[in-house]
Amino acid sequence: MEPSTWQRPGLRAALLYAFAAGLLGAVVSAVSRLELTRRSVPDAELPAGPVIVVANHTSFADGILLALVGRRLGRSLRLMATGGVFRSGLVGPIVRRLGFIPVLRGTSSAAGSLDAAATALEAGEAVGLFPEGRITRDEAHWPERSKTGAVRLALRTGAPIVPVALVGAERVVGRRGILARLLRNTVLRPRVAVAVGEPIDVRRLAGLPGSPVEPLDDATVRRLADDVMAVLVAQVAELRGEDAPHPTGVPESALGLPA
Repeated sequence: MEPSTWQRPGLRAALLYAFAAGLLGAVVSAVSRLELTRRSVPDAELPAGPVIVVANHTSFADGILLALVGRRLGRSLRLMATGGVFRSGLVGPIVRRLGFIPVLRGTSSAAGSLDAAATALEAGEAVGLFPEGRITRDEAHWPERSKTGAVRLALRTGAPIVPVALVGAERVVGRRGILARLLRNTVLRPRVAVAVGEPIDVRRLAGLPGSPVEPLDDATVRRLADDVMAVLVAQVAELRGEDAPHPTGVPESALGLPA
């Protein structure tokens, strides 16, 4: 599936999304406690129309958790997911039908992922993504410094960004011993705390009154991405009751791990 071929899902896909959300919601409830502790969005729902939902990334379970949070907030998120998900014989056809968007890193089609996401936003959809681009490699599970894709999408489409902090997801599904952990979690369900922040108008943050006439320079986009990530990191820190060691996300140089 080429990212640029994204089309808006129809009624059958909406019914499939509702069914999948109900089924996965039951599974998640059996192995964890997903608790929305703070909702700063108006009326406790995501805004109508195009919206970009960003979250920190600590677990393989985050995609499912974020989709369920979106449903609780009244929207079916079109998640941006790695290309490997779409190549799965079992999962691939389902996520395609649900309108998810493949992110084909390191390929000639990588840029098409943002084009597809922009197409979805222009159709009034809610797009969900993890701005770090991968599960954090920080040993303490703090968010890494973000990529710039979410901000570029917001500048391009005018869609607001809603930050969602997830704390505790790594205790649901970790990098190792996945089956053993899930079995243990059926008895001792770990808590996943969720905080939903206020929508961020990136164009206003950039001092742009409307649609940008010219693309912003890379340094400005980088600064805006750090500003947005700082809001998300602050939400994570508040849920954890700790001070974040890196307010805009852990830089690569501080990870102490190979890229």
